[in-house]
Amino acid sequence: MDYSSRWALPIILVCFLVVLLSNNVVFASHKVFVHLQSQSAVNVKTVHRTGYHFQPEKHWINAPMYFNGIYHLFYQYNPNGSVWGNIVWAHSVSKDLINWINLEPAIYPSKPFDKFGTWSGSATILPGNKPVILYTGIVDANNTQVQNYAVPANISDPYLREWIKPDNNPLIVADIGVNKTQFRDPTTAWMGQDGRWRIVIGAQRKRRGLAIMYRSKDFMKWIKAKHPLHSTNGTGNWECPDFFPVALKGTNGLEQYGEEHKYVLKNSMDVTRFEYYTIGKYDTKKDRYIPDAGSIDSWKGLRLDYGNYYASKSFYDPSKNRRVIWGWSNESDIYPEDDNAKGWAGIQLIPRKLWLDPSGKQLIQWPVEELDALRTQKVQLSKKKLNNGEKVEVKGITPAQADVEVTFSFSSLERAEPFDPSWADLYAQDVCALKGSYVQGGLGPFGLATLATENLEENTPVFFRVFKAQQNYKVLLCSDARKSTLKKNETMYTNKSSFAGYVDVDLKDNKLSLRSLIDNSVVESFGAGGKVCITSRAYPTLAINEKAHLYAFNNGTEPITIETLDAWSMGKAKIQY
Repeated sequence: MDYSSRWALPIILVCFLVVLLSNNVVFASHKVFVHLQSQSAVNVKTVHRTGYHFQPEKHWINAPMYFNGIYHLFYQYNPNGSVWGNIVWAHSVSKDLINWINLEPAIYPSKPFDKFGTWSGSATILPGNKPVILYTGIVDANNTQVQNYAVPANISDPYLREWIKPDNNPLIVADIGVNKTQFRDPTTAWMGQDGRWRIVIGAQRKRRGLAIMYRSKDFMKWIKAKHPLHSTNGTGNWECPDFFPVALKGTNGLEQYGEEHKYVLKNSMDVTRFEYYTIGKYDTKKDRYIPDAGSIDSWKGLRLDYGNYYASKSFYDPSKNRRVIWGWSNESDIYPEDDNAKGWAGIQLIPRKLWLDPSGKQLIQWPVEELDALRTQKVQLSKKKLNNGEKVEVKGITPAQADVEVTFSFSSLERAEPFDPSWADLYAQDVCALKGSYVQGGLGPFGLATLATENLEENTPVFFRVFKAQQNYKVLLCSDARKSTLKKNETMYTNKSSFAGYVDVDLKDNKLSLRSLIDNSVVESFGAGGKVCITSRAYPTLAINEKAHLYAFNNGTEPITIETLDAWSMGKAKIQY
């Protein structure tokens, strides 16, 4: 049979409160604040609300699907308050992934199999062009999790406003060997060569993260496979798993699951609150995923984003033959009362096109092309030299809401500072925290100071540092939000920290590129054409609206040249509430 119409409807799990602990590691739980979860926002503060990122009008806030010419976004949402609780599947639609119309919720707790919660899942388009959603339902106060399904009430409605949850739910119940309280987030289904559907559900056994596989002939009766698709010891619970093929060459997406492709297994790690992925092979006969040699399968592995980014989900977009991935950025405060006072918590980040790097060792991500339509006035710089301690202001745009693309060059690698062997056991963000953007280096730090005051007492710098290791050079990309806000006695937003990743890039041409999307309280950065992505949340108290500045700077002894810098003011996305 031809399943070319099988498009994904991923749902991102957006239902956590988090607290920031030592060493920049974030831990989380489904914390319930009964006294606040149904308390509506009275005054929604607008100073830090984004202009072109998706977020609801108010309260706690993913999942895109392309179906019959319309993109659908379903996301976890509390309609009654700004902290976690009362979770429903909110629903918005779009024709371009940027401008949205909000509709009534698609799924909400109403049946015995989900009366205590309707959590994340995915969707599949069955033969006959029929969408079906699989989602996690909570059946009791003990947090017992089961897998349910829902179907559109009216398939002819282009917006698919209403969904039905049939009474033969649940479809999947955890057996005796599965932790029923950590058994959630079913993936998009795919068809095997044997004609059976397959899905993966995230789980945990002791400290081992699991991607449990289930198979079905008819999509109604599911049988657990003898072995997980994959598992890794010591990683904790796996949330929002995603498993999909990528082409060996080119940037086009794939939806067919064949052994001739490479595969990506992504998991959201509940313990660290980061997203990790490996690249490998899929043995379709044994239904086992095997990461490539060198693809680290643990917390030291590759991340989709090295910053405040979680619970992403990808889907195949047939309209542009691409795979798109979409993540969520948390902004819950340390104190839930502050969330309630602010009036909202959480945003969707810009959807990203995703493909395999020519090396075959990692993924490349880049903002979807539709975002460019919001670019307005443009300014340019070129061949601007920056010596040690110098900066140049980017004028003529709105720095608080901008899109900036810059290529830096340098004449020599000789001044690259030595990479301390003691850093080998540290995460990149720890090295960033040690060095920062103000500690003078040799080759770097250089980059962009975003959401900045005139004298940089408040700013979120995104920058490179180049180190000389024993056999090669290590390029560090940092996004450091520690000076993003001055007043510490006001609302304390979490993840106000330094984030970083190492960029696997060839420095033969002595150039490094950076793109940053700046939107009032968020900075999404893409280093070296999308090899490393970092999202920071920033909440300036001075560098807001027209008082924000944008600079390119160099704090290294090696002179840096801005080869090209293109910057645009960004218009507001149209979001109809």
